Amino acid sequence: MGAGEGAGYHDPDGRAEERALALRYAPAAARDGLAALLALDARLGAILRTTREPLIGQMRLTWWHQALVALDHAPPPAEPMLQRLADLVVPHVAGARLAMMVEGWEVLLDPELDGAALQSHGDLRGGALFGAMATLCNSAVPQLALAGRGWALADLSRHVRDPRLAPMARHLAQDALRAAMIDRWPTRARAIGALTRMAWMDIQDRARPPGHPARAARLLWHRLSGR
Repeated sequence: MGAGEGAGYHDPDGRAEERALALRYAPAAARDGLAALLALDARLGAILRTTREPLIGQMRLTWWHQALVALDHAPPPAEPMLQRLADLVVPHVAGARLAMMVEGWEVLLDPELDGAALQSHGDLRGGALFGAMATLCNSAVPQLALAGRGWALADLSRHVRDPRLAPMARHLAQDALRAAMIDRWPTRARAIGALTRMAWMDIQDRARPPGHPARAARLLWHRLSGR
């Protein structure tokens, strides 16, 4: 089950506007950095979506891993996304931390994925992403690791083509997200909390589509209450 024909990550997404709404809940100085982090995650996911040969996928991910680590000690190359990350994110979050997101995506290249591998994907990809976001928002969030894992696995469950992996990822996401939503989210981290809440809504039975008024109302309540 390789990059293009095993896990087969597929993302036709229609969630850009809803994510943009969630990012408006962040401190103003952090919003562009959060958007850059989500764009990085989308770029890494696109590698798996568009690469049929696992070896080629691994080579492309390795390039990104090395490029992100290099941001800690060298100017970015002529790659707009790396330049944006160097400007908005790396002054606060080490490139080596961002490279953990790549390691999370690399897990999906394994031909024999199981629950432990999916959890590793969630912890590396989602944990690094949400951890970087929390740093930019200058907020400590006890439930951050659970939220990041759940967000990544919920996203994977909606896009993976393998009929065996999708319900497994969804179940793991439900467990993590349920635990992540018990406690109130701090004001400065409510953009991350909103992404967590969106992931939870996405994996419900008969889930309402992005942009539905009920989803928007639920996100507004989260902004006001932290729950």
